[in-house]
Amino acid sequence: MQRIALLLLLVTASLFSQSKTDLSYYLPQDVTYDSNIPTPKSIVGHEVGEWHITHDKLVQYMHALAKASDRITIEDRGKTFEDRPLLLLKITSLENHKNLDAIQAAHVQATETNTSDISERPIVVYQGFSIHGNEPSGSNAALVAAYYLAAAQGPKIDDLLKNTVILFDPSFNPDGLQRFAYWANTNRGMNLNADPNDREYSEVWPGGRTNHYWFDMNRDWLPVQLPESRARIETFHNWMPNILTDHHEMGTNASFFFQPGIPSRTHPLTPKMNQELTKGIAEYHAKAFDKIGSLYYSEESFDDFYYGKGSTFPDINGSIGILFEQASSRGHIQESDNGILTFPFTIRNQFTAVLSTLEAANGMRNTILEYQQDFFKNARNEAAKSGNKAIVFGDEKDAAKTYHLAEILNRHRIKFHDIKRDFSVNGKNYKKGYSYIVPKNQKNTRLINAMFEKRTTFQDSLFYDISAWTFPLAFNLDYTETTTANAGDEVKDLKPQNGGVASKSEYAYLFEWHEYYAPKLLNKILKKGLRAKVSMKTFKANGKSYDYGTILIPAKNQKISTSEIYTFLNDLAQDSHIKIDAVSTGLNDGIDLGSRNFRALELPKIALLVGDGMTSYDAGEIWHLLDTRYDIIATKLDTKRFSRADLSRYNTIIMVNSSSGLNENNTKKLKSWIQNGGTLVAYRNALRWLNSKELMKIDFKKNDLTAKNITYEQRGDFRGAQVIGGAIFETKIDRSHPINFGYKNDKLPMFRNTTLFIKPDKNSYNNPIQYTKNPLLSGYISEENLDSLSLSIPLKIGGIGRGNIVAFTDNTNFRAFWYGTNRLLMNAIFFRDEM
Repeated sequence: MQRIALLLLLVTASLFSQSKTDLSYYLPQDVTYDSNIPTPKSIVGHEVGEWHITHDKLVQYMHALAKASDRITIEDRGKTFEDRPLLLLKITSLENHKNLDAIQAAHVQATETNTSDISERPIVVYQGFSIHGNEPSGSNAALVAAYYLAAAQGPKIDDLLKNTVILFDPSFNPDGLQRFAYWANTNRGMNLNADPNDREYSEVWPGGRTNHYWFDMNRDWLPVQLPESRARIETFHNWMPNILTDHHEMGTNASFFFQPGIPSRTHPLTPKMNQELTKGIAEYHAKAFDKIGSLYYSEESFDDFYYGKGSTFPDINGSIGILFEQASSRGHIQESDNGILTFPFTIRNQFTAVLSTLEAANGMRNTILEYQQDFFKNARNEAAKSGNKAIVFGDEKDAAKTYHLAEILNRHRIKFHDIKRDFSVNGKNYKKGYSYIVPKNQKNTRLINAMFEKRTTFQDSLFYDISAWTFPLAFNLDYTETTTANAGDEVKDLKPQNGGVASKSEYAYLFEWHEYYAPKLLNKILKKGLRAKVSMKTFKANGKSYDYGTILIPAKNQKISTSEIYTFLNDLAQDSHIKIDAVSTGLNDGIDLGSRNFRALELPKIALLVGDGMTSYDAGEIWHLLDTRYDIIATKLDTKRFSRADLSRYNTIIMVNSSSGLNENNTKKLKSWIQNGGTLVAYRNALRWLNSKELMKIDFKKNDLTAKNITYEQRGDFRGAQVIGGAIFETKIDRSHPINFGYKNDKLPMFRNTTLFIKPDKNSYNNPIQYTKNPLLSGYISEENLDSLSLSIPLKIGGIGRGNIVAFTDNTNFRAFWYGTNRLLMNAIFFRDEM
């Protein structure tokens, strides 16, 4: 018994001592180290891996290194939502630093020309860490890597720095990293506990993976909707790096993964040479991991399909993206199938991958530089063959959506033009100021194809992420192939459309609901205490046609004077980029302004359910939408507080995708609130909960698929092929229904990543949105699921007492770039009493 106790004591002491491992555990010993360069411990106060590094200390150390080392300069590229700096270190030899602007210019210029001398040109490597904040071994390894690159001495490091410019991003996700470090450190005991049941290894909702608004930022490289993404995309295009690495973590029982991933799951637009070079780089990783005895694997998992991920975005931009996945300790030490997994061990593996990448970059420098040059040479040849072909996109009723897609093109250095004059193609009208033309004959033609293509055939039926992201469909914009014949001047200074009030009125003001920021404008009008109404029918006033959902603001019998109303509305219209019309009479062609078909509107008072049981991504997307785009306050109501909350404060409650819904008592409370006039807006699996609790009767289609001639080994692929990872489908809409107010077309592309199929109601007017018979527009779906989806409905509206429920099978606010269906949520909120 004493021997067992002694053994446990020795094991515990060993584990605890490893958590305090000094730099010698990580660093190669084939170089010497400059004693003038501060070690991480000398600045942050603890050894690397002893505690989880907080972002503020990480920043402190990076500044200390830049001050001490002539190999490092540091750039602050902006702030996160929580005002944390987005740092970038540029690491190279002193001689290169003296000529860094010229090196950068020559490197970028090589992507513009067919001939360029690569013999003396350094390779550019962008190394980024921990885009998921609770995958912290990357950013903690950044401490060691930055120290090594600053302090290592000898011919080996001199040769590396001479031939390499390293763009070093120590934390892709500062807000998430800080949140997770707080969790791991506050739950760390002096005696480390490897039991996976310990609280240390189970974060509270929403966890540290995401940024401030709970976005998975590793899906935002292509949409570029978040400040962190905008900073790194600007860096990418300013430098056009040859290699970009993205350091992640995965399940505790795994080992270490490096790309390439599964070959059949590479996007067809990615050149084969890209994957061959990735394989060549992988040989350097394998050699390095063999040397330290760490297990690893490659080509058995993950993929290179969705260009919105950090390891795939570079592949369509002439670079080589590489994903690293380290088994996660999720804290400081944890049991695993591979033995006790310590935080320092995970850090050492990430650091090893940093060095093997740089060694590969140096060793394969000429080949990789030539590849990038050939990529753009071939792209220009492809572009030249397209001649004067172009894509036109726009919405004659909504300049803001058009502007925001053009904004994304701008961020990716894609050239586009105004149109010379209004014109029509394929029955769609393209209006000057509301439309742009993208010539295909330009450097980034492959990226244009990746953003605008509709793809419905695939080599593989399994996807790590979404299979479609066609941007004009996501924005619900008209678009078509055309020529540059209608192209005007290239847009050099993109600006949103001007807004304002046409003139002062003593009678009333009108604005249509088509513009993207109409909800922002209406909310501020209602918040001011002004009366406003919505039109349930179309009409004409002063010779102009007004659509369903037109907003009326009477000038009289308001709480402020007509002059104050004019000034107030004019300021709001300018801020929202919307044009408001003044009218002097209520007599119209169609319904008059005093008609009962104008319904009074009420200020939204919104509660967004968050916390345990709710999907943080979906909740964050709605919070971000309301807060940052529409200036609408929503109370984040935690499910733990629901029983104590006064629900009478709210007229709208939003329940996002939910694994469990609410408990019995809270369900009764919610039902009573709806009966008293509240509106519940529910998404995705919350619909199953609604049906099970008999709050709404939903007739789901059943798809009983039986596996035939499928082996045990194939069972995962069989199941995976029935997953809708994310594709785009066509619906037909009833524009007269309030849920669809503001849409000008009778067809609406919708995103879908669930297998919830709802049978349509027998009364057609209860199906304001319905999938068409052949709905697939872009992306993968199995034949069985496509058959189930055909003519089903993505929306169910029902009532309880004086209130109602608006239920969507899928996320209408997906990843902040699905501008085209944001309006559905806003309509459910503002026109809830008319549903």
